[in-house]
Amino acid sequence: MTERTYDQPKIRNKEKRNRLRNFFESFYQLSHFGTDIKTEITAGITTFLTMAYVLVVIPGFLADAGMPPEGLYTSVCLIAIIGTFAHAFVSKLPLATSPGLGLTIFFAYTVVGPMGYTWQQGLAAVTVSGMVFFIISITPARAKIMNSLPQTIKIAITGGIGLFIALIGFQNAGIVVAEEGGMYFGNLGNPSVLLSIIGLFTTLLLMAKGFKAALILSIAFTTVIGIPLGVTDLSGIGFLSMPPSIGGTFFQQDFMGLLGNDGIGFALLNIIMVILTISLVDLFDNIGTILAVADRGKLYNENGEVRNMKKALLCDSVSTTISSFIGTTTTSTYLECSAGIASGGKTGLTALTTGILFVVALFFSGIVGIIPGAATAPALIVIGILMMNSLTKLDFSDITEGAPAFFTIALMPFTSSIAEGIAGGIISYVILKVATRRFQEINPVMVILAILFVIRFMTL
Repeated sequence: MTERTYDQPKIRNKEKRNRLRNFFESFYQLSHFGTDIKTEITAGITTFLTMAYVLVVIPGFLADAGMPPEGLYTSVCLIAIIGTFAHAFVSKLPLATSPGLGLTIFFAYTVVGPMGYTWQQGLAAVTVSGMVFFIISITPARAKIMNSLPQTIKIAITGGIGLFIALIGFQNAGIVVAEEGGMYFGNLGNPSVLLSIIGLFTTLLLMAKGFKAALILSIAFTTVIGIPLGVTDLSGIGFLSMPPSIGGTFFQQDFMGLLGNDGIGFALLNIIMVILTISLVDLFDNIGTILAVADRGKLYNENGEVRNMKKALLCDSVSTTISSFIGTTTTSTYLECSAGIASGGKTGLTALTTGILFVVALFFSGIVGIIPGAATAPALIVIGILMMNSLTKLDFSDITEGAPAFFTIALMPFTSSIAEGIAGGIISYVILKVATRRFQEINPVMVILAILFVIRFMTL
């Protein structure tokens, strides 16, 4: 009797694990997509580790915009949790979101200050743009935009984002530095740069050997060997702590202030251009990123379309709207999801794992902060390498196809913006097709998008 009673807790625990395993299997259709729980969890951890830097970087940008700095770490964590869990349970794709770097910089250094808006008015503009994005996501407009993009632009988007990711990785590693007059090799003797190079070749060798967890193993290994090199800083390490309050930024949008005092016409023009810029960049950043990571992970349905694309964009639009209420800027699907996908992530279980780690990060900011950029930068470079594979499908012999593809690819890293690259590709595609009288190859939606982008470039 005693022995049987002793075994009962083990039996119950085993039954709970089996129920949980069966739930994940049925909810995410793991076998159908050729993955398993272990692979998905590893992928989710990899995604989190490669994008954890946003928890440090984004609050700094928002503080520069004049926002109360105390609760910004909490705000960024919260919106990353909300957006990433939305993907975990709604789109069921291995995606993670957080306030976008490009749009946060645009918010902090252009909308607030040079354009004359306060951060409260800027948050109001983010709210409106989120609603615009939401409307686009639930109406046929989203499908029309997606279907209007020619195949050459879609392929180029993947390659351009790969090049952009690699550039970010090289800069974060210090292998390439931006100085006045151009970009140059960094100091390869610097311990941080040397650590990144070690991490890069560790990752490549592990991948060449067929290790599925190559990225996460390399990040962990590089973080550890960074301790004796003085790169991994343990001085700020901390454990459990309560997240700071977001009271200073909660529900602080100033909608009336958007109108300003310079006349209704001028105010409306400014507001329209700010909202148009945020909405266009948000839409095409997300579309471009999702297309690119979907191509990397073959996240397609039986019709060759990105799986649950509408739901994915819906998740991002809702999280953008919510973000403005808790005091952060426009959210975006992060390029670093490619790291998790490269580790085998194919379903929302990857996103669920990443989201849970963001919850943990709320209370363990002192641990998240010790992972050096030198440890995560190599992962971005490797992802860039892997995404170059799509460019073999491009045909550069037709200049009306090749030139727009080139502009799409080149402008992304050169302007540090996915949307700018897509804009350059769309505008040049329409101009070249019209100039060569190949009107039948132009979707009318492409013409509208080209005009909108031209207006945006001329007014901002």
